Amino acid sequence: MNTQTFSLTLGAPVPDWQARPHPAGVVLTGNACRLEPVDPARHSDAWFEAYSEAPGGRDWLYMLVGPFPDAQAYRAYSERMARETDPLHFAVVDLGTGLPLGTLALMRQQPQHSVIEVGFVTFSPVLQRSRIATEAHFLLMSYVFDQLNYRRFEWKCDSLNQRSSNAAERLGFQYEGTFRQAMVYKGRNRDTAWFSILDKEWRLVKAAFQQWLAPDNFDATGQQIRRLQ
Repeated sequence: MNTQTFSLTLGAPVPDWQARPHPAGVVLTGNACRLEPVDPARHSDAWFEAYSEAPGGRDWLYMLVGPFPDAQAYRAYSERMARETDPLHFAVVDLGTGLPLGTLALMRQQPQHSVIEVGFVTFSPVLQRSRIATEAHFLLMSYVFDQLNYRRFEWKCDSLNQRSSNAAERLGFQYEGTFRQAMVYKGRNRDTAWFSILDKEWRLVKAAFQQWLAPDNFDATGQQIRRLQ
C-alpha cells in the first residue's frame, strides 16, 4: 500500500528498534544504601519491625496489600515477593546499619515497548524522607535508563495519595493525567494518577540527583542544603 496517498501524521521513527531486556535480581550499591533481591530469611522480621513504627497501619492505606497483623503474616507476603518476577521486588538496605528498611519494585514490564514502572514503594518511617530513600530511587532509575536502556519509566498512584504524587514530582516524574475509575482495591474506588520520566529527560534528572546526593549538599547534621526538586 502506498502510504503517501494519506495525509496523516505518523509518530517519529525509532531506527533499528530492538526490545529491551527484562530486569534481573541484581544488587545495586550506592553510598548510603544497597538494593538487593528479597530474601525472607534475612529481611522479613526486620521489615515487620520497621513498618510497625507507623501508627495504625497508616503507611499501608494506599497500598494494594497490608497492613499485616503479625510477623508471620508478613513473612508469608515476603515469601511471595521473593518468588515474583513482575513485580520484581528489591530490598532497600541501610549500609550503615545493615538493616533492610523498605522495598520497591519494577513492575508492568514491557520490554517490547521499552516501558517499565516503579511500584510497591513501601518505606518504613525511618526511611521516609531520608537521603537513603532518595538514593534508592536514583539507583533504580540508573539501572532502568543506564543499564537496561529503557525509554520510559512510570510512576502511578491513587490520585488521593498526595504524598505519593508529591514524591513523584520531587523525583523528576512529570504528571500526565488521571485515569478515572481505573481500579477497585480494598473495597473502594481508585482514580490513578500517571507520571513518567523519558529517556530524553534522564540526563537532566540524573544530574539533579547527583548534585543533591553530593556530600557537600548536606550540613553537619545531615540536612540538605539544596532541594532536589
